[in-house]
This record gives sequence, C-alpha cells and structure tokens, in this order.
Amino acid sequence: MKNYITSATAVCLTAGSAYAGALDRTGQSIDVLFEDGRYVEFSLGYISPEVTGENINPFLGGGVTGAKSGDIGVSNFNFGAAYKADINERLSYAIIIDQPYKAEVDYPTNPAYFGSDSSAEFNSTAVTALLKYRFDGGFSLFGGLRFQETDANAAIAFAGQYEVEADADWGVGYVAGVAYERPDIALRVSLTYSSEIEHENDVTESFNTPFGRQTVDSTAEFETPQSINLAAQTGIAADTLLFGSVRWVDWSDFDLSPQIYSSGLIAGQPLLSYVDDVTTYTIGLGRRINDTWSVAGSLSYEENTENLFTNLGPNDGQIGIGLAAIYTQGPMRITTGIRYVRIGDTTTAVQGVPAAEFNDNDAIAFGVKIGYNF
Repeated sequence: MKNYITSATAVCLTAGSAYAGALDRTGQSIDVLFEDGRYVEFSLGYISPEVTGENINPFLGGGVTGAKSGDIGVSNFNFGAAYKADINERLSYAIIIDQPYKAEVDYPTNPAYFGSDSSAEFNSTAVTALLKYRFDGGFSLFGGLRFQETDANAAIAFAGQYEVEADADWGVGYVAGVAYERPDIALRVSLTYSSEIEHENDVTESFNTPFGRQTVDSTAEFETPQSINLAAQTGIAADTLLFGSVRWVDWSDFDLSPQIYSSGLIAGQPLLSYVDDVTTYTIGLGRRINDTWSVAGSLSYEENTENLFTNLGPNDGQIGIGLAAIYTQGPMRITTGIRYVRIGDTTTAVQGVPAAEFNDNDAIAFGVKIGYNF
C-alpha cells in the first residue's frame, strides 16, 4: 500500500505548500528517504494567485481611499528533483533539489493607488544531501547538509522610485531527524529539524534625491528561518491511509533590510519581515483504487495572525483543500495534484501605519511528479 499511496499524498502536500505562510513554497520534505531501493523523481509545480487590495490611507503617496491595487499576484513555476539509493541494509542516502522559498508581487499601474508600479521578487534554490541509518525495531536517524542560494530584487515607486538588486549568495545549514516505521500497517512518524541558513548578499540600491539619482552598494545580511516538520501516516483500513503533518517555521526572525531602504532616508522599515512564526497543519486520506490508480485528499490550515504586513508580502493565514491522483505502471509512478487555497485577509502597513487591506483572495496550485524505481 505504501508504494501506491504515499506519492499521491506527497504531491497533495506539495501543491498545498505552493502558497503557504510567508515565503514557504515546498515544505522542505524529506519523504524521498523512505522510498524503497533506488529511486529518482522529478517534479514541477505551478501556482496562480489572485491577490487584490484596497487603499485605506489617503495621506500615503497621494493615494485615494478605496483605490484598487489591481491583481498583484504573479503566476510562477517551482521545480524539484531527488535521488535516493541504499548503501547497504542499514545505510541509505538522498540528494534533494528544490526551491524552498519564493515570492513575487507586481502592482499594476493605477495613479490612485499608492503602491502603483511597484514590484518585488525573492528566489531560492537548495541542494540537500542526507544520510539515513536504520536501527532494529523500526527506528532510524537521518541528517545532512543543505546548500542554499538566494537572490532578490524590488522596485518601490512611491518611495523615491527606489530600486534594489540583491545578487545571488550561497549559504549552508543542516538537517537532522528521527523516524519510526511499521511497514505491516503502513505506519511512519518522522520529526525533522532544518536549521536557519545565513546569507550575505551584495546589494545595489538606487533612488531619487533632490540632488539627482543616487546609487549605493552594500551588503544585506539575513537568515532564512529554522523549521520543524512533524509528519505521520498510518493505514486505517485495507488500502486506506491517514496522513498529516505539522510544520513550524521561525518567520519572526526573518528580516530583509537593505541599508538605505531601512534607514530614515527611504522607508525606515524592513523591505520584508514578519511578526509571528507560522505553523501549518495538514490532514488527509489516501486510497488505493486498484494496482494502477490511487487517490488522496487533504485539508490545510494556517492561523490568521491579524498583524500588519509589508506591502510586498500580503499573506496572513490560509485554508486549503487538495486532491491528488497517482498512476502506477511497473517501476514508474506519475502523480498529479491540485490545490485551492483561500488566503487570509491581510492589512499592510508603511512605517507601522495601516496602508491597504487585502481581502477575499485565493490561489490555485498544480503539481506533477514522475518517479522511477530501478
């Protein structure tokens, strides 16, 4: 049952993570470690958000109360790949490539809206190398290193036509975890810790002043957050699997503050930061229909914190529902997933003053994964 269903649940969860808290996109899954034998997979996800806001501060940047932001959501793709193999009966390893953190907003032109013609993008790519050791009795320990690259750019039209470009920078962190398995009832419980990863990106900032356009080169130091993933699954009836997860991410320590932008000269606040940590809860069911087809469904939830957010990250909580199906033919598995996410209502701010409200927004995500045992 495990080989038929768990791939469907994984894509179901992955599609759900495509618009999770803050910048989270993949959930940093290590499930490939539990595949049988030698295994390789490739995955592709697509997220299409629809995010609109309304100006609530008439004194900000010449904006008009009630003016609409237009759709600031940007559709984008996420890719992933992984390889797992056994060294011997107790040792196995895996290499995972993913894009764990990503965000992109683009404000259309509307002179009545203070954030008109502004945009921002944050990208990351990670390569994780893991080693797993299996003990007698179903327990295992695993851990390894994660190498991560980040880059970012932004243009804030209402702040003196401010622009910033953060060049790519690589950092390194680590992963450690423990798991317990009982294959006879498809039981698996895993607890995974991922450390924060420090980055020091070379930054170029440019902006208008009374003396003309100015450009300043500096560095921006920040950390992508530490996280804890608790995941569990168990068979509850013939060919039926109950699964769920709790993911905590330390977003309250994330602070991206370019030197000039965060000074009183431009904005006096971080370019992107979060007040609270984010915990994502997911629960679902998987069902094998026959030797060829399996299906899964899941629900996810993140609390709406009611904090003030920056205008580059209006995403406060969510409720999501996902479906996945897997087609198995010999050693090959093709899995597809779709997920609908209702984004929590969000209030954004400039220098601590409420600026806009983003209500009744949503996103739809699609995922496909091809896996092969050999």
